[in-house]
Amino acid sequence: MTKIRGEDRSVKSLLGQKFHIDYYQRDYKWESKQIRELIEDLTSRFLLDYQPDHERKAVAHYGQYFLGSVIISNKDGDRFIVDGQQRLTSLTLLLIYLDSLQKDQPADQRVEIANLVYSTQYGTKSFNLDVQERNGCLQALINGDSPDPTDEPPSVQNLINRYHDITDIFPEELRGDALPYFLDWLTENVMLVEITAFSDDDAYTIFETMNDRGLSLTPTDMLKGYLLANVTDDEGRAQAGDAWKTQMGKLRDLGKDEDADCIKAWLRSQYADKIRERKAGAKPEDFDKLGTEFHRWVRENRDRIGLATSADFTSFVTNDFRFYARAYSRARRAADLFTEGLTSVFFNAQNSFTLQYPLMLAPLRKDDDDETVTRKMRLVATYVEIMLARRMWNFKAIDHSTMQYRAFLIMKAIRGLDLEELRADLIHRLSPEGADRDEYIDFETQEAFRLHGTNGPQVHRLLARLTEFAEVQSGGEARYPEYAKRSAKKGGYQIEHIWADHPERFEDEFAHPADFAAYRNRIGGLVLLPGPDNASYSDMTYEDKVDHYAKQNLLAQSLHSIAYENKPGFRKFREATGLPFAAKEEFKKADLDNRQALYTALANHCWSPEQLQEV
Repeated sequence: MTKIRGEDRSVKSLLGQKFHIDYYQRDYKWESKQIRELIEDLTSRFLLDYQPDHERKAVAHYGQYFLGSVIISNKDGDRFIVDGQQRLTSLTLLLIYLDSLQKDQPADQRVEIANLVYSTQYGTKSFNLDVQERNGCLQALINGDSPDPTDEPPSVQNLINRYHDITDIFPEELRGDALPYFLDWLTENVMLVEITAFSDDDAYTIFETMNDRGLSLTPTDMLKGYLLANVTDDEGRAQAGDAWKTQMGKLRDLGKDEDADCIKAWLRSQYADKIRERKAGAKPEDFDKLGTEFHRWVRENRDRIGLATSADFTSFVTNDFRFYARAYSRARRAADLFTEGLTSVFFNAQNSFTLQYPLMLAPLRKDDDDETVTRKMRLVATYVEIMLARRMWNFKAIDHSTMQYRAFLIMKAIRGLDLEELRADLIHRLSPEGADRDEYIDFETQEAFRLHGTNGPQVHRLLARLTEFAEVQSGGEARYPEYAKRSAKKGGYQIEHIWADHPERFEDEFAHPADFAAYRNRIGGLVLLPGPDNASYSDMTYEDKVDHYAKQNLLAQSLHSIAYENKPGFRKFREATGLPFAAKEEFKKADLDNRQALYTALANHCWSPEQLQEV
């Protein structure tokens, strides 16, 4: 083997170079889970040190974060990535998004990061990660466009979808004044090791050596070893071993790392009593440790858990773990597949709210029968959906970092409650009396909810849920997964503005185009249409497009008089709720105001706390 070079690199130092990726390595395969974990790990580490009153230069003394190694084959000066392109591609997507956020920052608060994505020479732009099929997509994202993934190669589809994940997941608290601090920290304090070989053979030998020699034990493996080592009788060890193997197989069938995610959710839901204080320098507590080193936490807290005898350890695996793993598996399947009775789990998962899993496990008791388990999980998932919908409607963040402390407090409070106690607790939390002082929100507290630069995916999902609710209550089928699919192509839906983007048509009602634009984006002025239809109708006047609405979903159709003819289910729904549905021959400002009031009232029914009484 010829010379090998290893260097520690900051993100700025590493991504400031040009890289190539061989054709057989070009697929970008990260899923939502990996993006979420990357962002949560980075932002939580940053927030351990960040304080709003710090000067920017204080970031130099913040703790570093190690993001792993990358292996490079240097061929005549050209750098080819052998291992690490998934992380570097994901960092590139994150940097594109963060650069878009800082465009609204004052010039002296912006951090130069565009050169970590691309460079321009003699008027020609080239990306630092050079993969030809991706470049058009990356340029569209830089331009602020939303490329349609439908007809793109799988790798490019994944790029677009993961970028949308980033826009959903990145914490709201870091999008404002804290953003330049985070960018300084990300580019200067996040480190990788660049290992460079000077031939492909040597680079792949390094890769194989680092990944094949020795079997690294995961926290799951180490927990299993500890638990089974403390079962001293052969029969008990065999029972525990079989139970562990069976449940692990089922969890791994759900996806990569689901075994570890299940254990974290289970142990947090039942045993976490403390969480790291939200201040610089605070130490990790139960909740935090169970997210990173649950095997060590169990060993150090065996007395708290009640692990004293061999029989205790056996029961912990054969009874406790099996019970909570089965419940977790059911929740995870409902998150991926729209399931009758657990539809809220699907909605919450689409909004990347992974904290719902420990919340759903928290009130469960090992002696609960299947019906009680189902009803408790449904109660919690429905409560979470209502909470998330209210927060989105009021422009409040729902990202992991923002919601973690709140979720922890709820989890502790509902731990082990019986069904009626749980119902009463959750209903109280959704009432003005149960909210923190001055923090009560519902759909009436935000009269001007609208579409803006970053909440497009959320607004789409809220509209999908409202549309489905109106149709189901009128006797139709549940079609939320269909409506929630965002695409301009056949099979997908897009947000349709009832008003075309022509402020000159409304000069009698709006003095300035900016006023028109803000009003046009109000939710009362939006419906969902199939992607191709949205493209066809978008520029029409309301009078020209309303006949087309008559052929669409019920919420769009309700603008046309045909929706009020020979539809007994819809009529009964209107009579039962008193909702002010009305056909519109024209659609002026007053009509949009009426429609805004309709959507607000519809949201109050769709996400009513009274649902919890029916579970």
